Amino acid sequence: METGSASLVGVDVFFVLMGAILVFAMHAGFAFLEVGTVRHKNQVNALVKILVDFAVSTVVYFFIGYSIAYGVNFFSDAASLSGTGKDFAPQGLGLVKFFFLATFAAAIPAIISGGIAERAKFWPQVAATAIIVGLAYPIIEGVVWNGNYGLQDWMKATFGHGFRDFAGSIVVHSFGGWIALAAVWALGPRRDHYNKKNGKVIPIPPSSLPWLALGSWLLCIGWFGFNVMTAGSVKDISGLVAINSLMAMVGGILSALVIGRNDPGFIHNGALAGLVAVCAGSDIMHPIGSMVVGIVAGGLFVYLFEKCHNDWRLDDVLGVWALHGMCGLWGGIAAGIFGLKTFGGLGDVSFGAQLVGSLMGAGFGAAVGLLVYGELKRLVGIRLTDEEEFMGADLAVHKISSTPEQDISST
Repeated sequence: METGSASLVGVDVFFVLMGAILVFAMHAGFAFLEVGTVRHKNQVNALVKILVDFAVSTVVYFFIGYSIAYGVNFFSDAASLSGTGKDFAPQGLGLVKFFFLATFAAAIPAIISGGIAERAKFWPQVAATAIIVGLAYPIIEGVVWNGNYGLQDWMKATFGHGFRDFAGSIVVHSFGGWIALAAVWALGPRRDHYNKKNGKVIPIPPSSLPWLALGSWLLCIGWFGFNVMTAGSVKDISGLVAINSLMAMVGGILSALVIGRNDPGFIHNGALAGLVAVCAGSDIMHPIGSMVVGIVAGGLFVYLFEKCHNDWRLDDVLGVWALHGMCGLWGGIAAGIFGLKTFGGLGDVSFGAQLVGSLMGAGFGAAVGLLVYGELKRLVGIRLTDEEEFMGADLAVHKISSTPEQDISST
């Protein structure tokens, strides 16, 4: 290989690696968003869950999931993996692409974690992570991003365009959010969230708004790696993706500010709602269209979060179905509206394909969630006992609280 070509490949390796690191950092955002929302007695559990889920996700994706999605495995010598083999690009570019995509895969259990917080058993959730990331997620990933099973060909033949999901509004967020809805339903509400006599909501405020805000900030920063670096190479990078992500984020913030009546939890999650929704069409929409997408997403999150907790008795602790499931669904469909040239977009998209593909992705997530959590509930149980839940998952599962020194000094 010529020196110039080697340098270009090296730049791509660095580019994708930086994207992987940014998305990896988002997992700290998931963790602190949950830490700031749950009560002090469940903060250690939140931090441990996200980290362990990331480790389990990486292992099962490495050995099983990546092969299902892309037909590539890592059972070769290091020289082949570094670029001499037919399935791997030079200088380990294929390896850093795996790292980047593994951080996406691990986002699925991180999403689910927020919905089932404060009452889910630890090891059954680890098992659910292994099944979902190793077997279920690679199916939707391979269908959308690798053209597996001919669904994209059918979309093109039927609608004139394939289903577009540039950075995962459906593949990652909606899929994970609809799994979470099924898990939340299977678990039932926290023991002290509703009055047993009249069913009225007993408010459980966030334990730490600064930690919640930090989680949101970390996610927002990392999201520009999540979206922009999905391009996969420097030559394909687009500033349009960056500005669209920015405009959707601020649209979600302002919408949640107004509709959420200045509530800081809604405001910080409004930013994430906009970013979730813009993923699918961030490479083709006009920035004004992206801002509209974010505005709708921010309002949608606030409305559905309140409906879930106040009217439907769905105790989705962090509102992950509203945030990821529904805002992701909106984003997949919105790409087929604001990506059209009629609305200032670049085109090369079909509303029909976006509508059908988005609904199929969400439906697949719900089906996976019902199957996985339904069977785990039947076979081993997925919920802490009332005593363990009252004690808190920190002590019940990990045998230590978030303030052990303070606990000792107070006894």
